[in-house]
Amino acid sequence: MNEEITFILDAAKESMDAAMVHLEKEFIKIRAGKASPAMLSNLKVDYYGSQTPLTQIANVNTPDARTISVQPWEKGMLQEIEKAIMNGNLGFNPMNNGDMIIINVPPLTEERRRDLAKQAKGEAEDAKVSVRTARQDANKEIRNLSDASEDLKKNAEGDVQILTDTYTKKIDAFLEKKEAEIMTV
Repeated sequence: MNEEITFILDAAKESMDAAMVHLEKEFIKIRAGKASPAMLSNLKVDYYGSQTPLTQIANVNTPDARTISVQPWEKGMLQEIEKAIMNGNLGFNPMNNGDMIIINVPPLTEERRRDLAKQAKGEAEDAKVSVRTARQDANKEIRNLSDASEDLKKNAEGDVQILTDTYTKKIDAFLEKKEAEIMTV
């Protein structure tokens, strides 16, 4: 196989890998009833005038499956962190005990579980779109090669399709697992 085609296939695989990594990160943010520090990963806190990620100013832990504890490195940040959690529209009611913030994660309602499953489906579809875009880009590059024979181009396009099918199946399996996790009471 020609070096350019190998390079194109590697680039397509890299793009598809990136889509999977992004999907994993998005799925972590979708809570499945269990408390997780990742639930607060997008939270920004006003830290002396600049919006700073919560994880850079506090220790976030899960002492049990229904509780998240946030221990700031500076006690003076408790109110700011509490305000950020309230304004974050996460559906949490933080409790400040003077040392740390404790969040009891409420169990999910059936309706909320369906919404989260729908959100997971949307993220999976976005990942599939990224995989198909990578396929489209690779095929376009393969067709534009001037020094490769038609047979070589056809074989390379077939390889790109196999890669696409593989990643699509991975995304479907990952979604199925996440949906089962969300719908489990």
